[in-house]
Amino acid sequence: MKTRNRIIAFIVILLLFSFISPINISHATSVDDIVGGADNFISSGTVTTPVNITELKPLSDTVYNILLIIAVVVAVIVGLIIGIKIITGSVSEKAQTKEMLIPYVAGCIVVFGAFGIWKLVVNLLNATT
Repeated sequence: MKTRNRIIAFIVILLLFSFISPINISHATSVDDIVGGADNFISSGTVTTPVNITELKPLSDTVYNILLIIAVVVAVIVGLIIGIKIITGSVSEKAQTKEMLIPYVAGCIVVFGAFGIWKLVVNLLNATT
């Protein structure tokens, strides 16, 4: 019964997207039509204020530092809680607490890896400008 409902829901969503789609599909007859359409698309865009790199870097650094401090504080607090549970818990509680270590370590790797990637990208983009 669940499978049938999922299939019906998928078909309804597919039909809604096909009828309400905001995408205009046009068929090009030649390469000139394709290039002309691309040129029209590019020229129809409006240029707003360009991004000022000198203003973006300090904002990125501020956001980075605030989020990094929050991540470190949360990681330390959770690590302390897990450590205290391991020290004071019974044998069965220690086993359950050790199971909590895997998601904790994986989360720390993901979060701090993301911060490393963020810093690397910002430094690379800053070096190219």
